[in-house]
Amino acid sequence: MTAYPGAVATEPLLALDTSAGTCVAVVVEGRSVVSRELVEARGHAEHLAPLIEAALADAGVSGADLAGIAVGTGPAPFTGLRVGLVSATMLGRALGIPVWGVPSLDAWAAAAFASDAELESVRVVTDARRKEIYSALYERTDGGVGFHQVGDFAVGKASDLFPSQELRATDTLVGPGLALYPEWAEASGARLAKVNFDVGQLAVIGAARAAAGEPTGTEPLYLRRPDVHGVAGGRL
Repeated sequence: MTAYPGAVATEPLLALDTSAGTCVAVVVEGRSVVSRELVEARGHAEHLAPLIEAALADAGVSGADLAGIAVGTGPAPFTGLRVGLVSATMLGRALGIPVWGVPSLDAWAAAAFASDAELESVRVVTDARRKEIYSALYERTDGGVGFHQVGDFAVGKASDLFPSQELRATDTLVGPGLALYPEWAEASGARLAKVNFDVGQLAVIGAARAAAGEPTGTEPLYLRRPDVHGVAGGRL
């Protein structure tokens, strides 16, 4: 899929992501005007609704003002990810507005490309637990305006997925997985970029893809069987 950071929806949008911590943002004209975040990897169900209420109140936006909701689809562990997807779906139905699913790693890629106009490609690395990482490669497209994912998402040990001999000094790595595995990151020889995760980018990307007729489904990206007894596969 392609992301178009320059395509801006004028009506307020809500973005939320529970792939790691719990993140919420109200987006107006392509910019996060209010954002709230809790970094704890647990307690998503307890924290998400109050964060949404607080963000909307601080932005001076009501649910009736929203034109759409974007939600991160992972990849992420089962429990936290499911909370965000179910909450977004229920809220969208209650308000009668569209819900767009966007891979959570896309927001990291968007931040990386926005921070460096010369950047042609970036590999996003996030925590998959079990001493593993999630990863995806992105390339800039459309004359520098957008970007798209190259290949599939991957999960595994960093050293197994990307041996140092396969990474070049011209490659750029970004994401929280770098801080979790600093020895591998430094030994890779690749350029390590520091950018901040902006959950509001999910709304910008989701709205742009919907307008372009591209898929915005909310199917979760678990990449492996969930650690929940009695739940088979990776579906809600």
